[in-house]
Amino acid sequence: MNNENHRARLYYLFGASSPQRSSWLERLPAGLFGISVGLFGLNGAWRRAGVYGWAFAAQVSELMAWPVTVIWIASLVLYGLKCRFYPQAVMVEYRHPVQGSLLALIPLSLLLAVIQFGHPDQDIWLVLAMMALGLILVISARVVSMLATAQMPLNAVSPALYLPIVGGALIGAMTLATLGYPGWGAMLFGTGISGWALLEARVLSSLFQGPMPDPLRPTIGVELAPPAIATLAAASLWPALPGDVLVIGLGMAVAPFVGVAARYPWWSSVPFSIGFWSFSFPLAVFASVTIEVIHRGRWPLWIGIIALLLASAAIAFLAVRTIALLAQGKLLPQ
Repeated sequence: MNNENHRARLYYLFGASSPQRSSWLERLPAGLFGISVGLFGLNGAWRRAGVYGWAFAAQVSELMAWPVTVIWIASLVLYGLKCRFYPQAVMVEYRHPVQGSLLALIPLSLLLAVIQFGHPDQDIWLVLAMMALGLILVISARVVSMLATAQMPLNAVSPALYLPIVGGALIGAMTLATLGYPGWGAMLFGTGISGWALLEARVLSSLFQGPMPDPLRPTIGVELAPPAIATLAAASLWPALPGDVLVIGLGMAVAPFVGVAARYPWWSSVPFSIGFWSFSFPLAVFASVTIEVIHRGRWPLWIGIIALLLASAAIAFLAVRTIALLAQGKLLPQ
């Protein structure tokens, strides 16, 4: 009887009056970590500007660090509770052709936290980085297996596939460079570039065939990410790389921006959801790359200021829309 009462209290706590009714915790998507990933990226851009002596940038970065960390830790706790009480729902996500890729946002957020707070002389950060890379390897293996054995449905091919294979390797490379292992980071960089090359044709072919299914359209923002992240990873691995080389990466990022903008009528026609946070990290990384180019290539400072403010405004817009969804009780999928 005590066990039944305890179970009933748990259902009540997580929003389900009975085992048959889906609770909000069970419906908590891994895509929620896209918020933390985007905020970590934006904070990193402001911190980079502060390191290079931009007025007020360091203060903005310090001001952002605490709320960003709180949001990330809260997301970890909530998803940990989901793993504890609804392991079957987590496995459904893992096996899903799209949600399985979005699971990579969890270890990606951990890698970004290591970049944000890690120190080469503290082994705990290396342990956390290895844990995150291990999770990314498991998720990537599942995605590659589905692609290689023709188990991936054609209507499930979307930019979300980049997250574990390309994003995991390139952000992992930056993490290892931060922790003092640039050689291993360079190997991961090569892995990310090769994964990007292999996936690009498949993803673009799918996008060129017409609009994605409505639930997948918010993930279009991930299409902006690979060239910007690859350029920032190169800047992190090779600090002496001149700005003129990094400009090539900015140029490579133009075509995806044009392609995503051309599809605006398609992805703007679906209701707002947390999936639109897919735009946040690419925009923040693009701002970081622009700051690096200004520092190394002596570009005018105002270009970097515009890039950073535009990224900040876009992410602030996403935050306001997300808070509105939360207030309306519509943040989580039904």
